Amino acid sequence: MAIIKRYRFFLITCTAFLLLWIINQELGRKALLVTGYSLKEMILIIPPIFILLGLLDVWVPRETMMTYMGDHSGIKGVFLAFFIGSAAAGPLYGAFPIAAVFMKKGVKFSNVLIFIGAWSTTKIPMFLFELSSLGARFAVTRLLVDIPGIFLMATFLSKQLSKNEIQSLYAKAETL
Repeated sequence: MAIIKRYRFFLITCTAFLLLWIINQELGRKALLVTGYSLKEMILIIPPIFILLGLLDVWVPRETMMTYMGDHSGIKGVFLAFFIGSAAAGPLYGAFPIAAVFMKKGVKFSNVLIFIGAWSTTKIPMFLFELSSLGARFAVTRLLVDIPGIFLMATFLSKQLSKNEIQSLYAKAETL
């Protein structure tokens, strides 16, 4: 029974695929192809991210991270979090394990949020693509709207969560 409970989401998903296949074979085939593509993408992206995380965890001392991105890092930590997030490549789900390592290393909570916000909206490769495909006016306007939004959301969320809630998140990151 414990194994069924542990893999219930997977079993429910397989059942849904089977039902979809029975009801509409073409749609079931498309759903399976999309799922396969997503799994392939994750298998190609996740291992390099975890290798980089391991290196970050081992090579960069906690004190260094706290100095540059911790509670007393000031504007330097904000810019560093923004730059690391913007320079990143890969899908958004790659940012969360890195954010967890940042939390383990003592990075200020608002800097973690800035990092995630920058990863999701201001990636340099995405900006260059928009510049060439959609034009400078669109790309620069979107960037000028997104950057203040990242800082506003990080500040707002940091103030909305209590110290206990933030400490709980850091404690969960320590167990990863």
